[in-house]
Amino acid sequence: MTTLIFTHPDCFAHDTGPGHPEAPERLAVVWQVLDRPEFRDLERRSAPEADVEQLSRVHDRSYVDAVLAAVPADGYRRLDGDTLLSPGSRGAILRAAGSVCAAVDAVLAGEATNAFCAVRPCGHHAEPARAMGFCVFNNIAIGAEHARKVHGLTRVAVVDFDVHHGNGTQAMFADDPDLFFASTHQSPLYPGTGNSWERGVNGNILNLPLEPYSGSVEFRQAVERAILPALEAFQPELLMISAGFDAHKRDPLAQLGFTAEDFEWVTRKLVELADRVCGGRVVSALEGGYDATGLAEGCAAHLTALMRA
Repeated sequence: MTTLIFTHPDCFAHDTGPGHPEAPERLAVVWQVLDRPEFRDLERRSAPEADVEQLSRVHDRSYVDAVLAAVPADGYRRLDGDTLLSPGSRGAILRAAGSVCAAVDAVLAGEATNAFCAVRPCGHHAEPARAMGFCVFNNIAIGAEHARKVHGLTRVAVVDFDVHHGNGTQAMFADDPDLFFASTHQSPLYPGTGNSWERGVNGNILNLPLEPYSGSVEFRQAVERAILPALEAFQPELLMISAGFDAHKRDPLAQLGFTAEDFEWVTRKLVELADRVCGGRVVSALEGGYDATGLAEGCAAHLTALMRA
């Protein structure tokens, strides 16, 4: 068994307009990484569209209906200051969410050890009834609830190492002690959430804010001293990863100093933990990453560690 890749060309059709950081070119970078000799033999599967029932497990039904109705026939429609819809957005936002559900299905069926969803737009800022920060639907949270409602899992954990705090995922998990969310992120930085005292119910939220210009030492200490022990205590049945690569030292939207080696290291540590507590079952979904080189280096490192599972 190995690593499955879920992706779809529809994710290129989500047009965010000239100069927008979350552009189709990001996915082109990831596809170029996937075409490297070391990754070329990984099985690719077509990301299906999520249905309204899957979306509505974490989003208000009225919000889901409003978003789908808002997709314009031409031009752009803003959901917030950073988040736009274009005529091609419907397929992209549905397949980004659907990819994580399909990856959960495959991993829980034993068809692969783990899976990586190479999709856009990202999702971890999307709240139950609000689009935020380039995110329309919360892909990783939708997948977590799919694991519980369809497959009967109880405890699901998400680890988010995007440079921005996953406020949407936290909002969806905070009141449910059987969901666990851990995040490393730069602070202060958008969206302004993720303080260490935000602990959820029974401590199921773990935020490790990092000061600007923090790097490998601070990140690895946070993971080893806090996140890994907390995951061991939580004993998830499935481990999910919000894999953002915008903490890379080259990224233009933040000021952390991670390297490719850091992304390989954290992925390997999470895979090793998953081997101990949940049969190695890991589902990862692409979040941020806005420098082409940093995104490519991060994705390659992440995939290398997943493949070693």
